[in-house]
Parts: sequence; C-alpha cells; structure tokens
Amino acid sequence: MIQSMTGYGKSVLQLPTKKVTIEIKSLNSKNLDLNVRIPSYYKEKELSVRKKLASSLVRGKVDFSIFVEMTADETSTTINHGVVKEYMQQLRNVVQTGSSDDVSLLKMAINMPDALKTEREELDENEWNLINENIDVAIKEIVQYRIDEAASLEIDFRERVANIRKFLEEVYSYDADRIENVKARLQKAIDDLKVDTDQNRFEQELIYYLEKLDINEEKVRLSNHLDYFLQTLETPDSNGKKLGFIVQEMGREINTTGSKANFAPMQKAVIQMKNELEQIKEQILNVL
Repeated sequence: MIQSMTGYGKSVLQLPTKKVTIEIKSLNSKNLDLNVRIPSYYKEKELSVRKKLASSLVRGKVDFSIFVEMTADETSTTINHGVVKEYMQQLRNVVQTGSSDDVSLLKMAINMPDALKTEREELDENEWNLINENIDVAIKEIVQYRIDEAASLEIDFRERVANIRKFLEEVYSYDADRIENVKARLQKAIDDLKVDTDQNRFEQELIYYLEKLDINEEKVRLSNHLDYFLQTLETPDSNGKKLGFIVQEMGREINTTGSKANFAPMQKAVIQMKNELEQIKEQILNVL
C-alpha cells in the first residue's frame, strides 16, 4: 500500500491553564527534511520528538509545531517595577521641564530592556506525557491523510500502466507491416541504383538489418516491468524510490523501442506510451 508524502495532522489538548495545539504538515522531498518548532520549556524533549517523527513519517519535508495558548488568568510575565521607575526618573531628568506626562514616560519605559521579566516555566512530566499522547494522535492523523491521498494516486497509476500495456500491444501489432515496409524500402533503394545484386546476399543482409530492428526483447522486458510495478504497488510498505527505479527501466525500454520503430504508426504509439510514462514520473515523486 503506497502513501503520499503530502499530509496534514492536528491535535488539540486543553490543560487546566493552557491550550496546546500540535500540527504536522508534510510535502514531498527526496529525504526526511524535519523542521521542529516547540516552546523553549519543551526543548529537552525535542530529540525524542524528532525520533518519533522520523520513525513514523520516514520521508518528506515535515513541519512540526507545538503552539501554546495560556487560558488562565495568571501570566508568567510581570512588570519589573523597580526598573521601570528608574527608567521613568531618568527620562524626567532628560526632559527637565517639570511637566512631564507620566503616561508618555511609562510607554517609553516599558519598552526599555529588562522592563518585563518572565519566569521560565519548568517542564512538568505529567503534562508532557499528555502532550506526547496527542503527538501520537497527530501522527496517526497525518499517516491516514497520506494513505487517503495515495489512494487516488494508485488508481491513476493503474490506469496509466494499463494504457501503456495497450499501446505496447498496438506497437507489436504493427510489427509485421513494419517489416514489410522496411523490405520494400530496401528493395526500392537497390532497384533505384539499377545494379545487379546477389539475391542470397541481399536476403542475408536483410535478415541482419531486421534483427537490429527486432523489438521482441524490449516488449518482453517492458511487460515484465509493468507487472513488477503493479506488484510493488500491492506490497504492505510504501516504497516510492523503488517504484521510481522501475519507472526508469520502463522508460529505457520505451525509448529503445522508439529508436527501433522506423515506422510512423509504431512511432505514434511509442509517443503515447512516453506521454503516459511522463505522467507516472510526475506523480511518483510524491510517493513515500
């Protein structure tokens, strides 16, 4: 079962004094590109969070965030009264008019360094255990999102593989006409030269030439690659890189068939196969 690398997961936890929102977003990437944003008082847990995400999501450009919104009346940030008063006195001394507006001075003083002090919140293990459980919920949500997103991709892959197989049979159906066309062109070229030829030697050269244009081996290999691609889609694990390698091999066989075609109707069918394969290549980049 394949998974997409595009996904979104979210979990919200309401604690007595705060609301914690956990979000995970992912896009396609060759490897795991993990960006973690969490409040400073949870930083000591960042490594374990990264390991959890890497184990579950494997690959993709992943943005993980923990947002904390305080819901209690109390706040950890307070005004440093002594510092603010000192700033205001210094500002009065600068003005030296005796009619200084305290409100205006307060607005300036509160923006000065150290005017506010924040008590660093210590990590509560019980609180973190609840958050950790909700991280698991968000991960399950994004994984399910990836599975659902990949379902439409799988349908598209199967349709395009079926189309390639159909065009491959069409290519093969032109083979007899192509051979006759090649023979006729070669015979006409010799007739135009108006020279006598050894018929046996001509037939030997013709057989050698036709062997060079034989596409039976390419047909068999491409058919095997198509079967292998479908088998890989049905495996329990999503393996986008492996599918990408199979697609490359499919492309090689199609290109070789095109170079050997030498017959307009066959070349048109090869172009149709290439078009279907290009659509698969674009979508396969988003498979985990």
